[in-house]
Amino acid sequence: MWESPAARFAAITGTLLLASCGSLQSNALRSVERRPQASDPFTGGGQLAISAVRSTSLAAIRQPITTVRTGLAMLWHRPREVVSGNLPVEIDLQPRPTEIPGTAEFENLLDREGLPRREFGNVEWLVDGPGFFGELDRQLAAAKQSVDIQLFIYDNDDVAVRYAGILKQRAETVPVRLLFDDLGSTFAHTSAPETPGPQGFEPPADIARHLEENSKIQVRRTLNPWLVCDHTKLLVFDRRTAILGGMNMGREYFSEWHDLMVKVEGPIVGSLSREFNGAWRKAGPWGDLALFRKPAFFRKPAPVEGGVPLRLLRTDAARGQTQILDATMLAIRAARKRVWIENPYFAYDDIAHAVVDAARRGVDVRVIIPARGDSTIMDAGNLGTARAVIEAGGKVFRYPRMTHMKVMIADGWGCIGSANLDTLSMRINRELNLAFSDPAVVRDLEQQVFLPDFRASKRIRLEETSSAVAPLAEAIADQL
Repeated sequence: MWESPAARFAAITGTLLLASCGSLQSNALRSVERRPQASDPFTGGGQLAISAVRSTSLAAIRQPITTVRTGLAMLWHRPREVVSGNLPVEIDLQPRPTEIPGTAEFENLLDREGLPRREFGNVEWLVDGPGFFGELDRQLAAAKQSVDIQLFIYDNDDVAVRYAGILKQRAETVPVRLLFDDLGSTFAHTSAPETPGPQGFEPPADIARHLEENSKIQVRRTLNPWLVCDHTKLLVFDRRTAILGGMNMGREYFSEWHDLMVKVEGPIVGSLSREFNGAWRKAGPWGDLALFRKPAFFRKPAPVEGGVPLRLLRTDAARGQTQILDATMLAIRAARKRVWIENPYFAYDDIAHAVVDAARRGVDVRVIIPARGDSTIMDAGNLGTARAVIEAGGKVFRYPRMTHMKVMIADGWGCIGSANLDTLSMRINRELNLAFSDPAVVRDLEQQVFLPDFRASKRIRLEETSSAVAPLAEAIADQL
């Protein structure tokens, strides 16, 4: 039965304040027996209250322009999703692109749409904790000039504390700047990972203070006007090597979840250095005013052997940027042969409709979602999307554990980064993705990620997608 947008809006508004940066408290009720890996309720609640003050009062003072622009974006995007997600019919007034994803013509189309121009660099996939943290160890040991790290979550569990010690040691000889999202990290501190920590371990109440204590590390928090988060994950070493993708600092990413980062070298790292530096300056005491100062000059890194064209894509509500959504929609709507997706949260209606339409016209649509994610609401929302995809002729798979990957291939075009397929990542939170169409890079992604994950996953049957709470869960998921 179709519910009015007003009715659904009333049902979901009570959940949005705590869920606006994602469902980061999903493990909290299971955390009592693992408290050594999470802040206790009193400490965690106090830190959340302090974070809420910083997210409102301090953000409004330091970042008035960002606060106003973000508020206006929220006033548009939130009601829009309630309405568009509940229309009784699908409306698509745009013609389907004729350019095939992966071709020079498609890349020219993205250029004409005003998306950032491509720059050269080489690519190396870092799969799961061993891939990412092993490379992180090598880069930290080799850095000679600078270490710049931006994360959505810097947790306070044993893995995060151990790396705090490593970063402190490195900061004795190399400048280390660490930027993490205030609200995202504070929420994460209240939720323990699945595996217990070392006997006797006590998480620090304030991870920023712990990082700064007896240390030369420079630490800043990304503020959260209107509870909007910076979901970016970006690490830059000596302004020559960068790593980006979906992984944060904590035990989930180290050893529990299935996830992906990508290491890049070459001229594109110059742009990534500027991205970090802009976020760093904005998070400082001058806030928005710092962005009016002339940015530091970064010499573009030299070309590297095997470099291919790469395109950086952003979501940034305060700047009106929906580049990830725009490119993703064009790729799905233009696909002729395949649309392969792996993502933990698949709830954004426009993309879901485009994927369903692709399946109906005979495209090989395959979607991988987690068997059990970190959010009950998003799991139910995923099933609603899965049902529509299966009914249209697509295939949906459950990965046997939590997959946190945000990756897609449409024909010969690929995209990977921090963005989920949900409203937050497509229109509200700050995100960073990398897109490419080099055949060797796309083939390598297919062989290292998609084909192994298809083999490891179980295909979902249509009857498994039925749920009594699916309509309400899907409505809530539309706002997340």
